[in-house]
Amino acid sequence: EGRDIDCILIRSDTDEDAPAQQVTSTSRGSTSYNYRMMMVKNGAEIEMRGRCSAGQKVLASLIVRLALAETFCCHCGILALDEPTTNLDEQHIDGLARALARLIETRRSAAHFQLVIITHDERFLSQLARMSAAGLCYRISKNDRGHSQATKIP
Repeated sequence: EGRDIDCILIRSDTDEDAPAQQVTSTSRGSTSYNYRMMMVKNGAEIEMRGRCSAGQKVLASLIVRLALAETFCCHCGILALDEPTTNLDEQHIDGLARALARLIETRRSAAHFQLVIITHDERFLSQLARMSAAGLCYRISKNDRGHSQATKIP
């Protein structure tokens, strides 16, 4: 939800659309697709490869993963994100928190939905908690004997 681009698109070209030097054939004669990540600003589509920051790459990666999870796992109840705020600036972290809060709210009525976030970003977790998005939060830490323990965060 930043101001540097309007949105991110995934474009696919079939072999018939690709230039002759890019055409790939498969042993079964099926169509092969070439996927490209595009960023859009003021209606202009620009390929992301080689043109975006590390934060934009991470954000695009998260968007693709969420889209794939939503598309192929509509009956799957678990979504796991490992360090989703790595390489994101504060503005993009805020946008990710809002997007996850909307996802949680949308999925709240779905049976067995669980969102697992592995992060060291306390600010990000606080944001999700303030949005009343998270039902239960636990902090995993080591006790004085070196054993893992889970503590519920109020």
